Amino acid sequence: MNSDYDNPLQVLEVEPMAERNKKTLRGGTTGEPNGPPGQPPSPVTMRHFVSLFDLSAAEAAGLIDQTLRLKRGEFDGRRTSLLLGRTLGLVFEKPSLRTRVSFEAAIARLGGNAIFLRGKDVGLGVRESVSDFARVISQYVDVLAVRTFSQAVVEELASQATIPVINALSDSSHPCQAMADMVTILEERGPLAGKKLVFVGDGNNVARSLAIASALLGVEFVLTAPPGYEFPAEFRDRFTARFPQVPLTAEHDPRKAVKGADVVYTDVWASMGQEHEADQRREVFAPFQVNESLMSRAHADAIFLHCLPAHRGEEVTSGVLDGPRSRVIPQAANRMHFQMALLLWLLGAGNS
Repeated sequence: MNSDYDNPLQVLEVEPMAERNKKTLRGGTTGEPNGPPGQPPSPVTMRHFVSLFDLSAAEAAGLIDQTLRLKRGEFDGRRTSLLLGRTLGLVFEKPSLRTRVSFEAAIARLGGNAIFLRGKDVGLGVRESVSDFARVISQYVDVLAVRTFSQAVVEELASQATIPVINALSDSSHPCQAMADMVTILEERGPLAGKKLVFVGDGNNVARSLAIASALLGVEFVLTAPPGYEFPAEFRDRFTARFPQVPLTAEHDPRKAVKGADVVYTDVWASMGQEHEADQRREVFAPFQVNESLMSRAHADAIFLHCLPAHRGEEVTSGVLDGPRSRVIPQAANRMHFQMALLLWLLGAGNS
């Protein structure tokens, strides 16, 4: 095995902030989750990627390390055979560009194929029960990625499926985005431990997943949002229970929050399903626009990230989005690279 991969936490210079979880398997057996990518999973275990709360620090670091190894071309001689004959199912109840294309490209680059199903064609919980769908789709595909509104739907699918289930986005979580973003930060700003990431906006699904990823990987995370738009109490309580030594910082003054930031990150002010709040949110969030003045308060070499699509002139100016500090294009590209590593891990492939 590659010696660099024996201790991914040391390679990435991150501080372990979470203890390794144990998971009760369907058969009633308690076993260790899959080890870091590059180590074969136990034959009696199966992992899902539903929430970053389910990952250990070592697993998070291992996934990032595997992503970098893929990008370096370490698997190029056999990359297209790693998932040969494997099928990824995609069920999307929300429209998508980056998530759909990055998943389809990821499985294709590994030699597999994807089947895309629109949510209205499946009718989860309407046309047939989530349980019935999960058990049936498990007979056809090897892994399932779901982009939906309800986190509960993703969790029910994972509880009923006999294949790995990936949360490709829900209203409360976006784990693939957050982990891919950690890859971008590492590439652009160096070792993750001690870096400061400031999310400018509300405590949405992206911010929540970034907060967890940061805690796992030693990044200082700060949310700057208007009063009333911080993280919900349920998330704060769960975060504190999982990471009792990690502060979940919220700051109402964005100019103060971004001081010393290595990364300034934002997202749209009204997510899908919040369109009826758009006008009110534009007024409330106007002081939280990421513009050249706000970026000037961060580190001189700070980078700007946005999960896209962006509403230019609202949460970010074109000057910042297209400027020299912006890394939104390589950030988008890393979705594919991370999801390649994720698929290999969940399917127990790509071992060194």
